[in-house]
Amino acid sequence: MWTRTEKIRTAISLGVIAALLGTAFTLSSSENSSTAPISLLIGASLGLLLERGRFCFFCIFRDGIEDKNTTPFLSILIAIATGSIGYAIIFGQFLPDTTTERLPPVAHIGPVSWVLVLSAFAFGIGMALSGACISGHLYRLGQGYIRAIPALIGTLIGFVLAFLSWNWLYLNAIADAPTIWLPHYFGYSGSLIITFIALIALAHFVIRKGKNSDPLRVVYAGQISIAASLKRAITDRWSPITTGLLVGVVGTIAYLRVEPLGVTRQISTQARTFMTENKIGDETLVGLDRMAGCIAVVSETITNNGWLILGIVASSFAAAFAGNRFKPALPTVRNGATALLGGVLLGWGSMISLGCTIGVLLSGTQAFALSGWVFFAFVFLGSWVGIKCKLHTL
Repeated sequence: MWTRTEKIRTAISLGVIAALLGTAFTLSSSENSSTAPISLLIGASLGLLLERGRFCFFCIFRDGIEDKNTTPFLSILIAIATGSIGYAIIFGQFLPDTTTERLPPVAHIGPVSWVLVLSAFAFGIGMALSGACISGHLYRLGQGYIRAIPALIGTLIGFVLAFLSWNWLYLNAIADAPTIWLPHYFGYSGSLIITFIALIALAHFVIRKGKNSDPLRVVYAGQISIAASLKRAITDRWSPITTGLLVGVVGTIAYLRVEPLGVTRQISTQARTFMTENKIGDETLVGLDRMAGCIAVVSETITNNGWLILGIVASSFAAAFAGNRFKPALPTVRNGATALLGGVLLGWGSMISLGCTIGVLLSGTQAFALSGWVFFAFVFLGSWVGIKCKLHTL
């Protein structure tokens, strides 16, 4: 049975969703709307999935490393598998011949060098210190996780530091680093096969390591009804299979209609605009604007990525509030400071890597970029080191 409080919470949450839909409709009526409405709707869908599936990369890594519960890890693998199929179909329309040196338009395919290894590892340490990745902080902000605020402030600072160090890193390593796209060597079919072999091997490994793993499927007893199913959808965590499939689908739609998924472009844009207006650092960031990824631009307006972030935070709040998971709590001085420091590493690592766990790890691996897999490996390694050193408990 639904209590009166549950009905009120759900009604308020539906009001938030309606406001998002109304905002998207208003944006679509504007002559200069561009793809802002669809970005807002994609963000709303993604925020719902992140909150209901607890699709936070650090939380998933921590569950597997600390609690030996590797079932949530499967959601990442399934998202990559689903998205890679969708990307292959779209790539085939844009670029049917993979033997040339061309790359699919705007896909997150980046150079691979020691700089990527270092920035990915720093990002993983930042996840452990701050308690989440950047997308995790955004959706948990919708849950009332106030510690996300100093972490996101730290992320802005990290972007500034990254822009200051970019030219040296680019000229000494990134400029000459190879940009490896698997279809150049194996075609789309071969790349899909290689991707699925890697995913199956990872799935086999994590399942064997999951000594305390949750079951993949939960059998519900009692009456089956629409009301009961809706209540479970609001209150119970969604399965990793459902979450991964839907995240992969949303990622494919995002690439087809706007750009690959990523959550750092608007944040980095704010940092770069601030630096330009205050004449901080070099006037020119060598080679940056020609690279693929969550690249910052100088802008005084909300970018498409900004609307996506707004959708993530608002819809995650709606999902959390309906399920009674919106529980604001003020950070302490200690964990606020570690969140700030971790955020600095998140910002520096994501800018130098040209994206975060959504933009490089997820969108990159789905696009068959070796950079995505390298980022995946060293972000996980950084998180593992951080967890083993108990940085997440500070």
